[in-house]
Amino acid sequence: MDETDAELVHAVRRGDRRAANHLMERYLRAARAVALAVTGSEADAEDACQDAFVTAIERIDDCRDPARFGKWLLQIVRNRSRNLIRVPAVRRAVALDETAPSAGASPLVELERGEIRERLLAALAEIPEQHREVVLLHDLEGWKHREIADRLGLPEGTVRSHLHHARRKLRQLLGERGMTP
Repeated sequence: MDETDAELVHAVRRGDRRAANHLMERYLRAARAVALAVTGSEADAEDACQDAFVTAIERIDDCRDPARFGKWLLQIVRNRSRNLIRVPAVRRAVALDETAPSAGASPLVELERGEIRERLLAALAEIPEQHREVVLLHDLEGWKHREIADRLGLPEGTVRSHLHHARRKLRQLLGERGMTP
């Protein structure tokens, strides 16, 4: 049987590295989605997530309600992401996976994927941050409305509203960019 967040947090407080890894695995995809919603950059989102997980584990005793670890962690991710985009970048680098040749896809297919990804990220950047978080957690990560509401500390109806408005705006923006959503 899977351990609850509260049980895992208590185990981490006792020094259990396995429990820390389990919490990280449980929330990694959601943390990436939230960070991407804030930063708009996959590389920055990865950096923010790593920093947030390290901070969360180091400050695990600050988690007042271990049963709500996910909400607490996602707030740390959100804060780290916002801090990251506030600080001017010292350097901008191309990720290695963007420069490495792919094994299966043709260069034309890779180019099309890259263009689609750029258009999607640009459209996501134009909608409000909370809408981005909700649409990424729901449509990309497959979270249910109730899970999103619990983790983001929002009423379930607000999550549904954010999702509706985000999808409508994305359809409009992607249509303007010549993409059929």
